[in-house]
Amino acid sequence: MKMIYKDIDVINNIKKGDESALDYLYKKNYKMMVNLVMKNNGTEDEAKDVFQDALIVFWQKTISGELVMTSKISTYLYSICQNLWRKELDRKSKLSSEQVESGFEDNEMYSNEKIKAIHDCLNQIGEGCKKILSYYYFEDLSMNEIAEKMGFANADTAKTKKYKCKQELDKLIKSKFNASDFLD
Repeated sequence: MKMIYKDIDVINNIKKGDESALDYLYKKNYKMMVNLVMKNNGTEDEAKDVFQDALIVFWQKTISGELVMTSKISTYLYSICQNLWRKELDRKSKLSSEQVESGFEDNEMYSNEKIKAIHDCLNQIGEGCKKILSYYYFEDLSMNEIAEKMGFANADTAKTKKYKCKQELDKLIKSKFNASDFLD
């Protein structure tokens, strides 16, 4: 395997279809990416999957000409892994809450009145907030996708807006209900 030292060499070799560039990136960044996932409640197998997916994203963006480098490749890969792992954690969280919700429904712990009350709170936070929270929590869109759909300047703006909307919803629910209202 030819040793590649500079990021530009890695990019050029990928553009030529040289898979040894992927081997090099894998060996060079493996420990850092696995540590990222494992420090955030993941297993080594999950970390391997995330890192492999990140390498595929990097390879595809490089080949297609969509790659815009504003940092080192390792930093870029790290951010891809972070985003992929966040999405995986969100997916796991949703699956877990869906199981809990179906358990509640099976046990008839949630009445239609309580569900309606939560929906009423959602309706009171405004259409923009409702869309943002729906895009994020139910449609699993990234902050970049939400920013684009909502016409925000960038993902950071979408993230800030989502945070404020969630706070607003939490505050509204807490002002109208006690925790005991939802526990039978």
